[in-house]
Amino acid sequence: MTEERDGADGAEDAARGPDGGDGDAAGGPDGGDADAARGPDGGGEGAGGLGERERDLLAVERRSWPGPGAKERAVRERLGLSPTRYYQLLNALLDDPRALAHDPVTVNRLRRVRDEKRAKR
Repeated sequence: MTEERDGADGAEDAARGPDGGDGDAAGGPDGGDADAARGPDGGGEGAGGLGERERDLLAVERRSWPGPGAKERAVRERLGLSPTRYYQLLNALLDDPRALAHDPVTVNRLRRVRDEKRAKR
């Protein structure tokens, strides 16, 4: 059975983990290391599109935040990830061509920021 999403229920989906659970399924406190075994796409929608978790990662980055604490709190509450794991997944996602196709403005902005930080080192 195929499930179509229009993005209207994104807030509810972001609160659940990739398996529809509450985000605290298997593994460690950040939702599990099963993500690492499945790769940056989290085993979502097959080869052609981004999985739910990847879309949620980009959605968090698309927003503007009043301060760093608010963003980290949202990452923990909505995605069930530690900030460190979140940034690991996000960094891998920036190199995924499917992410660029899904949200080119956000991905290109984040790539520029990453490249600037690398150049300063």
